[in-house]
Amino acid sequence: MGGRKEPLFGLPAALSDLRLTAADRVPGGEDKPKKTAKSSAKRKSEDAGDEPPRERKAQASRSGAKRRAKTAGGFGLGRLVYWGAVLSLWGVIAVIGVVIYVGAHLPPIQSLEIPKRPPTIQIVGIDGSMLAQRGEMAGANVALKDLPPYLPKAFIAIEDRRFYSHYGIDPVGILRALVTNVLHRGVSQGGSTLTQQLAKNLFLTQERTMQRKLQEVELAIWLERKHSKNEILELYLNRVYFGSGAYGVEAAAQRYFGKSAKNVTVAEAAMLAGLVKSPSRLAPNRNPEGAEARAQLVLAAMADAKFITDEQAKASIGHPSYNVKPVGAGTINYVADWIGEVLDDLVGQIDESIKVETTIDPKLQSLAEAAIIDELAAKSVKFNVSQGALVAMTPDGAVRAMVGGRNYSESQYNRAVTAKRQPGSSFKPFVYLTALEQGLTPDTMRQDAPIEVKGWRPENYTHEYFGSVTLTQALAMSLNTVAIRLGLEVGPKNVVRTAHRLGISSKLEPNASIALGTSEVSVVELVGAYAPFANGGLAVAPHVVTRIRTLSGKLLYMRQPEERNQVVDPRYVGMMNAMMRETLISGTAKKAEIPGWPAAGKTGTSQDYRDAWFIGYTANLVTGVWLGNDDNSPTKKATGGGLPVEVWTRFMKTAHEGVPVAALPSTSGGWGLSNLAQAASQVSPPTAIAPAPSNNGGYRPPPPTRANVRPEAAAGLDGWLMDRLFGGNR
Repeated sequence: MGGRKEPLFGLPAALSDLRLTAADRVPGGEDKPKKTAKSSAKRKSEDAGDEPPRERKAQASRSGAKRRAKTAGGFGLGRLVYWGAVLSLWGVIAVIGVVIYVGAHLPPIQSLEIPKRPPTIQIVGIDGSMLAQRGEMAGANVALKDLPPYLPKAFIAIEDRRFYSHYGIDPVGILRALVTNVLHRGVSQGGSTLTQQLAKNLFLTQERTMQRKLQEVELAIWLERKHSKNEILELYLNRVYFGSGAYGVEAAAQRYFGKSAKNVTVAEAAMLAGLVKSPSRLAPNRNPEGAEARAQLVLAAMADAKFITDEQAKASIGHPSYNVKPVGAGTINYVADWIGEVLDDLVGQIDESIKVETTIDPKLQSLAEAAIIDELAAKSVKFNVSQGALVAMTPDGAVRAMVGGRNYSESQYNRAVTAKRQPGSSFKPFVYLTALEQGLTPDTMRQDAPIEVKGWRPENYTHEYFGSVTLTQALAMSLNTVAIRLGLEVGPKNVVRTAHRLGISSKLEPNASIALGTSEVSVVELVGAYAPFANGGLAVAPHVVTRIRTLSGKLLYMRQPEERNQVVDPRYVGMMNAMMRETLISGTAKKAEIPGWPAAGKTGTSQDYRDAWFIGYTANLVTGVWLGNDDNSPTKKATGGGLPVEVWTRFMKTAHEGVPVAALPSTSGGWGLSNLAQAASQVSPPTAIAPAPSNNGGYRPPPPTRANVRPEAAAGLDGWLMDRLFGGNR
């Protein structure tokens, strides 16, 4: 049957005669249709007349193998290129991400500035000499052009040989350090450039983390873009740390060699450059052998880099001149700490380095330190005394020396200013002064006998009683019963007012025991309260700072002359001086003496021998000494008349050598007949003691007689005291 065939055009026409043979099929490709007898016969008939089946099958196999091999080869290379590109892209993205993350934790680059040096506080003595320094020791900035050329080259030779050829980071140096560290199986060499070290010193902490290292790299690149190589090198030399608190080459040269960095030798330059690796370990004042060995390595590196000749390197080995005595070491640091506490009140917060001019006399400071340390070294075990303090000031309150403890490096606690202890009998002068101001005199008689105050039975140190004694005798011998009777007579509140008026600032309890110094005070305030006795009765404020200037010379503070109020009538000052002179002549401080100098003072021993004091003075110096233990434990019967007097005498003898002798303020005459009559009317002594005149400007009584008999309550001061305490009329 013939049907109508429509004509075909285009792609259908081209494909109408297309037939696939078995050779065109990919072996193992598509699923084969089920074989039938008809299809098998048809295939055989279609293949009739072609080449033999075996040859066609072999040809088809070879063709398929070639195609598969070609396809497999193209696929492997392509996929390698593809995945390489992918991994590279992700690597770039990761690096960018890390850079962004690290940068996000930095201050904005546009706001980064080279930070100012931390302010330092230079503390100088009355003679202008350096005593101590607070903050980091930073010398003045030194321009690169002012330094000897071998000094910066020493740092380049040992720290960053390729400094002038890299851009902040040195891949060659990093690779070299990596290889060296691998060979030595540890970190033996660093790959940081000088720029990286500067970035770390200026902006970052010293922590060893990957983040900090990446920040260091970013900041190093920023520094290289912003500053020239010479500017970076100059910044580095003026900021790097050299140990012992010294920052910058100028401070280091001054600290270790006693000279400016402009004048260091090649050997000294090599030693400075060698310190950077480990300043604390290699500082020549701590490890001179290690510093010298490191300096030799620097000299070898300089010679290898052709910065110096081999002959210069050999000639420089072993020739740095050390001058490494620490400035401001020792007990002067107690003074420095005290100054640090008052600075805020004087000038407020400081943002630049300053120089503080003080009243401290370096010679007296050394004397005070030696007196405390040597006496404790010799006798601390015998008396179970572990600590001591000393304050010496002029009669107008200018502190000349202060020792806050025997060893500042072991304990920074300032026992002269911060510690408060019971002054014991050294507080009694305020009781006696109050009595004088109420009309009594040094010749007034009072009873030394056992006493009981509401169940409290205080005793004298010797457990002996002398009966009727003068106030001068009672103060010189530090008789407790007389002081208590006198304190109750004049009123404890009045005693407290007197002490505060003269300069005691601590809280004082107005009770019967105040006469024995049971309220705690500091050494510096007690010494300051004695100063009016040495200056004629004028109030003083203990002080140590006279001027404060910036290092450029700008005046920030100057102590102004203050109005010195008369807090004690000169007449009573003369009486007190006469009474307290007797303490050094015949009383509890007989060991205290300064040849040719009139002196006065008072000893003190607190309960159970916990504190031992002596406050003594001349017209030149007022000096107080305290000895005891920080834990307030009892000593082995250390009294104020023992160790404290020995320390005081050693210090004051030397301090007054070559100083013109001056007399203490005294009265122009005697105490007056009216006062003597008043004193005689207030007590009926069992044994009359006639006063003896003295050529010492005051009064020197004979020793009191011992009377162990308790007087009747109705007689003399005891009767008055009992009546007042238990309801009688005054």
